[in-house]
Amino acid sequence: MPELPEVETVANGVHERIHGSRVEQAWFGSKPEPFKTPPAEMAAAITGATIDRVHRVGKHIVFDLTPAPPASGSLQWIVHLGMTGRLLVSTPDTPVPAHTHALLTLDSGRELRFVDARRFGRLALQRTAFTGPGAEPLTISADDFVALFRGRKLAIKSALLNQRLLHGVGNIYADESLFRAGIRPTHIAGRLSRPRLQRLHTELRAVLRNAIALGGSSVSDYVDADGVRGFFQLEHRVYQRGGQPCLVCGTAIRRTVLGGRSTHWCPRCQS
Repeated sequence: MPELPEVETVANGVHERIHGSRVEQAWFGSKPEPFKTPPAEMAAAITGATIDRVHRVGKHIVFDLTPAPPASGSLQWIVHLGMTGRLLVSTPDTPVPAHTHALLTLDSGRELRFVDARRFGRLALQRTAFTGPGAEPLTISADDFVALFRGRKLAIKSALLNQRLLHGVGNIYADESLFRAGIRPTHIAGRLSRPRLQRLHTELRAVLRNAIALGGSSVSDYVDADGVRGFFQLEHRVYQRGGQPCLVCGTAIRRTVLGGRSTHWCPRCQS
């Protein structure tokens, strides 16, 4: 599933290419799974609207729209990519991929396409500001970050993945930030010292920013708005490296399942 850096990369790429465009036509497919708002309602609201801004909130891509007159008020289109979802900016002569569930025709001559083979993604309208379920990892202060885990009895890896605490962090970046912070993923979150949590705060933000700079991690289906793969997978130190030597100490990376999620860590570098 695309995580914060991948979603940020897609949102930034889409914004760069289509902000300021007006939606001339909005088409939605017949498969019901992707739609949290009825497709006819979305089509009516989005057609004629101007795309003011495209940005990320947690793992969601948020389109800020100015509705077509005589409609008024706040309007957002919310896209969750799910496991295999893609938002592609294309020209009309580019063949429409299989599993395309939404296609917006823009006055710029471009098309915005939502493609999702497994149909775990979701599309919805929002008429109040979408804020997401948890805190924003890139902007949360060190004090607030430490406070999130105070008294938590779950493993720190599981706490990082709890979207009600931090929205946007997923399996890849939890493993990578815990490795860089030297923290074993099984440690109980509420028992970690303040200095160790402060270091995790620093390393998590550094990992996320580096991943955004490299276009995210392409370990499965993820591509950006132009269909281009990311490069941060080349920087992974533990994720999906079970049994391989640690790049720091040479110890074999261990893989275990924690809270139903595959977890990778170095038994020597992480204590």
